[in-house]
Amino acid sequence: MNKKQKKVLYRIIIAAVCMVVLHFLPIDDIADGWLKFLLYLIPYLVVGYDILIKAWKGIRNRQPFDENFLMAVASIGAIILGRVRTGDYAEGAAVMLFYQIGELFQSVAVGKSRRNISQLMDIRPDYANLEREDGTIEKVDPDEVEVGDVIVVSAGEKIPIDGVILSGHSSLDTAALTGESVPRTVHEGEDVISGCINTSGTLRIRTTREFGESTASKILDMVENASSHKSRQEAFITRFARIYTPAVCFCALALALLPPLFRMFTGASPEWGDWIMRALTFLVISCPCALVISIPLTFFAGIGGASRAGVLVKGSNYFEDLANTDTVVMDKTGTMTQGVFEVAGVHHAAIPEDELLDIAAHAEGHSTHPIALSLRKAYGKELDLHRVTEVEEISGHGIQAIVDGKTVAIGNDRLMQRVGAAYQPCSSVGTIVHIAVDGRYCGHILIADRVKPHAAQAISELHALGISRAVMLTGDRKETAEAIAREIGADEVYSELLPADKVEKVEALLASRSGKKRLAFIGDGINDAPVLSRADVGIAMGALGSDAAIEAADVVLMDDDPLKVAKAIRIARKCLRIAYENIIFAIAIKLICLILGALGIASMWLAIFADVGVMVLAVLNAIRALRVKNL
Repeated sequence: MNKKQKKVLYRIIIAAVCMVVLHFLPIDDIADGWLKFLLYLIPYLVVGYDILIKAWKGIRNRQPFDENFLMAVASIGAIILGRVRTGDYAEGAAVMLFYQIGELFQSVAVGKSRRNISQLMDIRPDYANLEREDGTIEKVDPDEVEVGDVIVVSAGEKIPIDGVILSGHSSLDTAALTGESVPRTVHEGEDVISGCINTSGTLRIRTTREFGESTASKILDMVENASSHKSRQEAFITRFARIYTPAVCFCALALALLPPLFRMFTGASPEWGDWIMRALTFLVISCPCALVISIPLTFFAGIGGASRAGVLVKGSNYFEDLANTDTVVMDKTGTMTQGVFEVAGVHHAAIPEDELLDIAAHAEGHSTHPIALSLRKAYGKELDLHRVTEVEEISGHGIQAIVDGKTVAIGNDRLMQRVGAAYQPCSSVGTIVHIAVDGRYCGHILIADRVKPHAAQAISELHALGISRAVMLTGDRKETAEAIAREIGADEVYSELLPADKVEKVEALLASRSGKKRLAFIGDGINDAPVLSRADVGIAMGALGSDAAIEAADVVLMDDDPLKVAKAIRIARKCLRIAYENIIFAIAIKLICLILGALGIASMWLAIFADVGVMVLAVLNAIRALRVKNL
């Protein structure tokens, strides 16, 4: 508990002890009515003075209709009626006491949810060890580090800024980002991202981003802004409370005035006290705390639980779309496959194989695409990029460049057709990279990608969740795409697609939806940003360090395990189920108790249960959304 919560707890304990003492003391024998009133006023004010102050501020600001106003009117009215009718003030004081107990309970529950999200905030580094030109190390604020500076990260320290390792090797704890406890081994030349903890060894890192643009900063900004995107249920409750609270206040006023006046006109006794007590009971029952508190808390807890599992949801509105997902469309490379390409063979070479690899590696020398990296790895020598000029990347086709004064085209079938080279088709499964020099076909290189270990299981789990269509889109050739689709169990596959073609295909799939069904697209967040933005739910896969993923996606999975997609859907469905349970439960109990209160059957004690009891039960149910480990 924080200091504020402890203070409220102490007030509750003091007030409860006072009321117990007053209940068991023979107070009627030792005090008159006014003294008894003053004695009961002590626990009432101790536990409820802040509620009375808030209610007065609401009235003064012309915004009186909230739960503080309802509790203030009901408790004060109960005390006054107790004074007039029976001389018993316990009910009025109990209303305020139990209301504060419920408020404390929900405050602790919200705090627990916040702590789960704030654990993610531990990825924010406090400092960076900047290496100066003379070799000295200076501890500075991460904001002071510029792109290209060298930082030193010792064992046990957080990596403050994204960069590439200049020297050293270590294991990185990525649990705060991915939810996985298995460390990641890194070596010289590998990229590392901020927020990871260096568990062993010392790393020298050259920064590739400013602190404000680093992965940790972007993730924290996304999580902190998640509450601004409200779900339909939250928006409904906000509108509901805005209309409901003043409506029940006027209903309570009508209940207090109209029946007595009607009885007076008919010649019967008006029984003002009885009807006013019914109205006050009606007010206590009608307090919308259970809904106003538990529904946002449900989604807040869901976001917290999901983030702890390495699933970052940008807003609670995306939970509903995830829960209603019927079609899952996925990219191939880097999503369902590892994206780790290796040269598997050189075919139909019209020039020596090592010369073909030399030309291909240099033409792709400026590219960071996995295929380019695999070509350079197979070449195995240091590149002389002075040999390369006029590099042009042709989207969806490949690359054209001048190497040693010759025009080299390296890419897929469409690029060969574009340059007029008579290419040789290949029946092997994998990515085919054709090479043409000065318009003459020189052969092709077969590059193979490996399916991720859990890819087939991920599709199987999606089908078990009721996903009717698992569709794979890829720019790869048909034979390769169909082979991988069969291996992972995809229902449909569309191959040889340009980036624009992927958007068109998703548009067509969106048009074929029915009712409230939603389409989710899973991509690596780099080349798939347009499709991620267009889908009902964009899910970025393997997004560590990917700016495009964090910017374009609605849900970011902080590792590259496709099983997390099914987990995200299960979390969303659980969260939505809890929200509907609370809505139905709270409204049903309150309606029943309101009718009983209006008929004079419900006492003030039942009213307290209908308010505080229902709120506590709803909050207990809401915090179940935190528990996502076994989903």
